[in-house]
Amino acid sequence: MHFSLYIAKRYLRSKSTNNAINFITIIAIIGVILGAGSLFIVLSGFAGLKDFTLEFSSIVDPDLKAESSVGKSFILTEEDISKLNDLEEVALFSKTIEERVAIASNDKNYLASIKGVDEHFKDVVNIESKIDHGNWLSQNSNHIVVGWGISNNLSLGVLDLSKSINIYVPKPGKGQITSNKKAFNTVNALNVGVFYINETLNDTYVYASLDLAKNLLSYSPNQVSAIEFKLNEGVDETLAKQKIQEVLGPKVILKNRAQLNDALYKMLNTENLVVYLIFTLVLIIAFFNIIGSLIMMMLDKKRSLSTLFNMGATIKDIRRIFFLQGSLMSVVGGFIGLGVALIVTVLQKVFDLVMITPSLAYPMTIKIENFFIVFITISVLGSIASKIASVRISKSLIKGY
Repeated sequence: MHFSLYIAKRYLRSKSTNNAINFITIIAIIGVILGAGSLFIVLSGFAGLKDFTLEFSSIVDPDLKAESSVGKSFILTEEDISKLNDLEEVALFSKTIEERVAIASNDKNYLASIKGVDEHFKDVVNIESKIDHGNWLSQNSNHIVVGWGISNNLSLGVLDLSKSINIYVPKPGKGQITSNKKAFNTVNALNVGVFYINETLNDTYVYASLDLAKNLLSYSPNQVSAIEFKLNEGVDETLAKQKIQEVLGPKVILKNRAQLNDALYKMLNTENLVVYLIFTLVLIIAFFNIIGSLIMMMLDKKRSLSTLFNMGATIKDIRRIFFLQGSLMSVVGGFIGLGVALIVTVLQKVFDLVMITPSLAYPMTIKIENFFIVFITISVLGSIASKIASVRISKSLIKGY
């Protein structure tokens, strides 16, 4: 093994007397460098996009959320509240109510989702940081805070008393509808703030006080749609989830942040996998150059190989020489490619070389696992290419000189 490695290193460093072979070898190594660098840059770009996308959802999504297992709501008793307050894993929790509603203002109508929240909600999630205009709502009031898209569609200002804002929701019950008054519950609201998070949330949500939502939906005082939890720092999420489930029982389903955005996570992970597979295919094509380079080198080194064979080297030893040479070319090219890619990624993070919009640079995130993914991919493909090339060595090839 040491003999084969020594010769492989000599062949890798030495130049061939045939300039064409030198050129092919250089092209092969450059292909590996570019392939490894491109794969790392793309994976870092997708990691940046994933973090950038999930950053918005983390603003409005709690650490844990308890949703009703049956129907849209459940009963939260005083005993439940007392037990939840006693849990050392839970820093805060907020009771919320959510439902689809219609909003009308000055002959304009819009379908949205109202989310009634209590006084702890702004501490459970960092919603106040995303208020673009105005302020957060007050409890025991008819105040609402709407998304930028809703504000734009209904032409809603902040604290505009000249505009009437009515929120409608169908009344529960059976029987024939004889008038609009009997068909809908209605509340009059005043918009006190506009938030900007992302396009989907901006076009969907209206925040209101918990009491306003209860009155609108005719909920009982202890009826809620969900409970949102903020956990203490360093707490084991699984343990906290188990203790909360024990308190609330089977009437709720607990979800963490990833489960609340499972469709988004699946989409991002699928896109990442597809891009990885596409660039791996490009790398496979690049490694054909490695195979060609090794075969050309075998033909060029027939005199040396014959000498080694006559000195006692076996066919297996000679095959191992070219296997190791190809593997070394792949590893060296992979390391150089990763180094170049790391420099490019850092430059993008520091100097914003590529912009998505005039004010938003393409996000990049350097993750240690991407180093290992690229290096393992390069190593595996390099080993396969080297093996394919090295098996071309035969006794007839060597003795044919």
